Amino acid sequence: MAGPLPRHLLPDNAEVIDGRLHLAGCDVLELVEHYGTPVFLYDEEHLRARCREAVGVFGEGVAYATKAFLCLAMARLAHEEGMYLDVATGGELHVALAAGVPPAHLVLHGNNKSVDELERAIEVGVGRIVVDSFDELDRLDDIHARTGAVPRVLLRLTPGVEAHTHEFVATGQDDSKFGFTVSTGAAAAAIERARRSPAVELVGVHAHIGSQVFAVESFAKAARIIAEEAAPFGLPEMSVGGGLGVPYVTGETAPTITEWGTTVLEAFRAAGVRARITAEPGRSIAAAAAITCYTVGTIKEIPGIRTYVAVDGGMSDNPRPVLYGSGYETFLPRATDAERPRTVTVVGKHCESGDVLVRDAAVPADLHTGDILATPVTGAYGHSMGSNYNKVPRPPVVFVRDGAARLVVRRETHDDLLRLDR
Repeated sequence: MAGPLPRHLLPDNAEVIDGRLHLAGCDVLELVEHYGTPVFLYDEEHLRARCREAVGVFGEGVAYATKAFLCLAMARLAHEEGMYLDVATGGELHVALAAGVPPAHLVLHGNNKSVDELERAIEVGVGRIVVDSFDELDRLDDIHARTGAVPRVLLRLTPGVEAHTHEFVATGQDDSKFGFTVSTGAAAAAIERARRSPAVELVGVHAHIGSQVFAVESFAKAARIIAEEAAPFGLPEMSVGGGLGVPYVTGETAPTITEWGTTVLEAFRAAGVRARITAEPGRSIAAAAAITCYTVGTIKEIPGIRTYVAVDGGMSDNPRPVLYGSGYETFLPRATDAERPRTVTVVGKHCESGDVLVRDAAVPADLHTGDILATPVTGAYGHSMGSNYNKVPRPPVVFVRDGAARLVVRRETHDDLLRLDR
């Protein structure tokens, strides 16, 4: 017997009026009637508030990690609120530039940047390139030999910190595809090489220990390690990356961006660091800002075994449950505060038995076909990791603010699925 959906899992500007969920002044069921399902509904002011919080604690240079959620509207929003943008591919760079973000406010990441990506970043004048390997330093040497360009770079160090998260999103341990490992001496060698190189201007070091991390002490430990490693060189910048976790299900709590940032800054200052400290929050900016709404199409009861509730989306709009075993809550926007005594498995429409959105979903007893069912905390890694598996068109993205909704990413059509075919 599960109680009502915990309110802290809903966006900041959600409220319940006569049982129905309203988001930023708009009735969610009316939004669904207009935009259809599946649909991502974002509380725009929630996004803006988290951006302002990040800037407030870290100051200039804190970057929004666009891999969490990126479209033109989101890039513009983060920039308007004073954030830089962390982009990890040529595609993310292209979107950020198209949104009008100044190149100097972009930070280019990636463990295997191509020559084309590096040349494009240097050509447009990105503010920082986070170098991930000796091979990348070789590529930058070659580019410098041909063009004379000297980009500003940070070196990504692997601090050997085991973040308590899923192995697929843990990146700070020694066994990682990312960065220069501190414990092996690779980090010190990379710093020495970059300092001597005429091809780059080394301005700092960077670390990222993983994603969906709740223990702020893990970030503090990483800060102490990279501070010690970089101390002899007097570098002006250090970044602790991102990865702060958010609560997805009943009983979970997480530090705020301010609590996280304060802990990180204190760790650096205690280590004697006077450099500019930056970070790259993504999930903690976007995740809780959105809900995804679906229409229930089929309910299959297998007595004594399980009840399957199939919706019109699935792993193509939220692959996290399939990839990481991630948990989500479910609720009905028509009865947001209703008790949820019934346990069902919410599945998608894809031709996979593994197409499960919520394995043990708590729902009201009167759930029926045609109901609108919602999952909260879907603002990060849903739209950005979405696919066209089974040739399912991707859902639209709608921003809601001050009682008005605006479509920022339209729903794909079947014709869109043919655009690249020849």
